[in-house]
Amino acid sequence: MTRTALAPRFTGAGKIEFADHEYPDPGPGQLLLAVQANALCGTDRHQYYDGSSVVPGHEAAGTVLQAGEGTNTSVGTRGAVFLMDFCGECRSCKLSATNQCLAKRADMGFSHDGGYGPYELVHESNFFPITDDIEIGNATMLLDVMGTSSHAIGRASLVRPDVESVYIAGAGPIGLGLTVMSKLKYGAGVPVYISDFSRWRLEFAESFGAIPMLADDLSKAGSPDVAFDSSGKESARRAALDIVSRRGALICVGHGESLTIDVSDDLISPEHAILGSEYFRYDEMPGNLALLSEHQELISRVISHRFPVAEIADAFSLFMSGESGKVVVTQEGAS
Repeated sequence: MTRTALAPRFTGAGKIEFADHEYPDPGPGQLLLAVQANALCGTDRHQYYDGSSVVPGHEAAGTVLQAGEGTNTSVGTRGAVFLMDFCGECRSCKLSATNQCLAKRADMGFSHDGGYGPYELVHESNFFPITDDIEIGNATMLLDVMGTSSHAIGRASLVRPDVESVYIAGAGPIGLGLTVMSKLKYGAGVPVYISDFSRWRLEFAESFGAIPMLADDLSKAGSPDVAFDSSGKESARRAALDIVSRRGALICVGHGESLTIDVSDDLISPEHAILGSEYFRYDEMPGNLALLSEHQELISRVISHRFPVAEIADAFSLFMSGESGKVVVTQEGAS
């Protein structure tokens, strides 16, 4: 059986319309969620401007409405949706590297319907239940803000365990997530420098304890031990690599442009490391849930604005202006 409901349709050129959309009942191993919140992401930019054949939204949280055959999750369970519908059987998945699955079934919100609509059909394996103390909009923080950021910090720890200072290129939502998670990971005494061209975002990052800098002058940062690039810009990556300390690491989190390096001067002589960090592993979610439960007031402040789904066009307009933190679209749980 299928049900029909109004869902946002991204038609391109920054236009979002509402139209009837069909949602099937869950099959074996699947759950049908009543979506209650979905956070906007810079990765949505392509769908916002170029259109999408599916309902976008890859940072969703909601409640199980129907459970398919062979599932163990009870109707009424609240939780968040892991972006990558991993297979669970490949070499990567057997090592719990689910963010590197070799046979993904879907990227939710990109290849299959995501969380800007009233419903989302997911496999039980990429649904993560949350505890009763977590507000449903705040549950979206478990995804890109906490998950992607904490995974990048974990990547950095592989090559640089003695971190005394941190630099972050880009004060967008991932940069803000890196700020908060760095403070929780390294402690309040470790300075976290952050750069951007948006003064609004720099002031917002400063409210979390970051030391703000305009992106064209990084002198204040000195020689940080770890640099994170969340901007995806080659110039930002180059500038970060130029200031990172000896034995320091550059972690590239933001997709986008390239980076040209001189192997001798950039890698061998200073023993720098350059690592990529792609999303996060499903098995990192329980630890982040515990952190969110303990620091929910702090972490939820990354959400600067919340809009009802009927105002999703206004939400995107604000988000694309660069004068917001994380923006979350909310809706009543569908039935």
